[in-house]
Amino acid sequence: MGEKCCNVTLYSPQSKAVWQELQNIGSAYSRREYVQKKYEESAPIFLTAYDAYIREAEKIVPRPEPWAYPYWAFGSLDQVDTSGGGRIMTLSVPVSEAVFFDQYDWYKVLRLSYIGSDEKDEAEFRRELERRGIKDPSEAVLKPFYPDIKRKITDSWKKIFRHDAEIRRALMNGTEPEIEGVRAVQAGLWYIKKEWLI
Repeated sequence: MGEKCCNVTLYSPQSKAVWQELQNIGSAYSRREYVQKKYEESAPIFLTAYDAYIREAEKIVPRPEPWAYPYWAFGSLDQVDTSGGGRIMTLSVPVSEAVFFDQYDWYKVLRLSYIGSDEKDEAEFRRELERRGIKDPSEAVLKPFYPDIKRKITDSWKKIFRHDAEIRRALMNGTEPEIEGVRAVQAGLWYIKKEWLI
């Protein structure tokens, strides 16, 4: 992850439509309906995760438009999943415009799973689910039968942002973020600007 004068180099896989919007308008914003269209029958899972992300992320970097949904970018090219097609954009993004987190914490949110303080905490939570006969944590989040478990899971998602300040500080100091608990840096962007393209 390169950094120059308060900018960070990030990699973002984007569709042809995003590329065209950047060329024609100069910026691109994602929206809820784009997520619904992309994920179709799986959309409720993704919208649950995205909405939880948005509620907390906009406290770190304010959302410029109330309808804006995040774009995802990655600190390393080898983190980028290209299976969805499109093209990988290399971006030079102001550190102040991105929200930073561990990619593996985000995967837990996407699976509607619990983010523990550590492995011991997560193991204890899995045992609690077993005791209650819950085979998949997403059941508790998507169905109304386990409100206490749902609350515990969704409250844990705030931990996705626990490393943002440390990652941001390292980038502002021009160093690679080597932070305990962060295996791969991912960033959320409220928009992409044409001027960020490298």
